[in-house]
Amino acid sequence: QVQLVESGGGLVQPGGSLRLSCAASGNVFGIYAMGWYRQAPGKQRELVAVIISGVSTNYADSVKGRFTISRDNAKNTVYLQMNSLKPEDTAVYYCNVIQIYSGRTDYWGQGTQVTVSS
Repeated sequence: QVQLVESGGGLVQPGGSLRLSCAASGNVFGIYAMGWYRQAPGKQRELVAVIISGVSTNYADSVKGRFTISRDNAKNTVYLQMNSLKPEDTAVYYCNVIQIYSGRTDYWGQGTQVTVSS
């Protein structure tokens, strides 16, 4: 089992910045990818950014150039630096970890609210 603890959400004005963190603990062997999804009210959960094997990254078009995902392998922690935030970035952000160990297992964090408003 992998446990995920998220932090860093909050209220920020448009144009501001936030950094989300997600620390993985427990049986962290074989973590293949770490990423962030978000879900706004009335909308489906969508991929924001993912880092695969600690190297390759992929971003949603809506956040390219504004958000940066990174991973600290020693701390088993993934970060999402969010700059130039817009009201449409308002959502609950969820950390996701994919473990490849005797098959694939997805783990989810509890979610952290990000609100962009003046």
